[in-house]
Amino acid sequence: MSTHSSIDVSAAVVPAETAWMARALELALSGTALAHPNPLVGAVLVNNGRVVGEGFHLYDKLDHAEVVALKQAGDKARGATLYVTIEPCCTTGRTGPCTKAIIAAGVKRVVAAMQDPNPKVAGGGFAELKRAGIKVDVGISGDEARRTNEDFAKWIRTGLPFVTLKAGCTLDGQIAAREGKPTAITSTESLLEGQRMRHRADAIITGIGTVLADDPRMTDRSGEPRRRKLLRVVVDSRLRIPLRSALVKSADGDVTVFTIQREASTKFRALARAGVEVVRVGATRGCVDLHSVLCELGHRQILNLQVEGGAQLNGSMLELKLVDKMALFYSPRIMGFRGVPVAKTSSKWFAKGQALADLKLQKYGPDFAVEGYFHDVYRNYRSRRKN
Repeated sequence: MSTHSSIDVSAAVVPAETAWMARALELALSGTALAHPNPLVGAVLVNNGRVVGEGFHLYDKLDHAEVVALKQAGDKARGATLYVTIEPCCTTGRTGPCTKAIIAAGVKRVVAAMQDPNPKVAGGGFAELKRAGIKVDVGISGDEARRTNEDFAKWIRTGLPFVTLKAGCTLDGQIAAREGKPTAITSTESLLEGQRMRHRADAIITGIGTVLADDPRMTDRSGEPRRRKLLRVVVDSRLRIPLRSALVKSADGDVTVFTIQREASTKFRALARAGVEVVRVGATRGCVDLHSVLCELGHRQILNLQVEGGAQLNGSMLELKLVDKMALFYSPRIMGFRGVPVAKTSSKWFAKGQALADLKLQKYGPDFAVEGYFHDVYRNYRSRRKN
């Protein structure tokens, strides 16, 4: 993802400043699964070369990261520099504007990693601070900050979740030995990283084919705290999901099935009695309209959606250009030509399909993962939400 900000960096970057911003970014990640639908934000207050206050945002505790740091610092905030991962807000929502708290505390300089992607703020916070005589510098560790809140950036601009397609496969791109047969492919290390990814997601989605073949639980087993349960979503046009499946039996307000079947159907009512939410959406070529699914999830404040489907759902998501990011975990093994591919797409898709950009490689035990982006959410998505 390319570096992008509408405000130029005006501060000379020195090692200490980079370190303090790195600490602010570390603090921001402490809000993972605890801050949405707000962004992940970390803040560090420094006075005379010493940290006098720091904080991060937790949705249920209301206070934004800047306010947490200011309260910790007390009088030591006067004359201090505030390092914050995202532009301080200048609007009133569940709390008052952070800009007013910063001004009242006597902070003399604010160093922000990035501008707020929220159209309601977007530069307004910086402008208010400058009018109060506070020096503002923007851009230190900007790429890292934008990655931290790529899901918030897309959702706040479009109302749609940021979509990551994750899959484990062999070197020749196969995810199973044959249709309907679960196949263990990747290592324990890759599976653990997959759980960490699930923890960062607000929802995970799969297709009915995967449910019938694998009978998955689709749970967050990272052991880390969450504010909201991981929403487990199934695309099931004909409502074939078994009532005795692991998903249905474990449903506790956290399983949603999208279908094109009518509410009056016997299976629809049986699933509802079992505690599964069934949502009827429009059809496209006899199948669930996936864009409608994303719209509904976005409406429910799902910012980060992880796709863990089979070849059919993966292919449909790719062909419809609904995937923002892709993470493929490769096992150093070959399956052969009879396996199931990562995605089933039309014969014409390759020629017109998007290429992943900003690739990153990471090793997990004997495996390696390739991660890349189809969309830069800070450039490709203009605001389509009503403010």
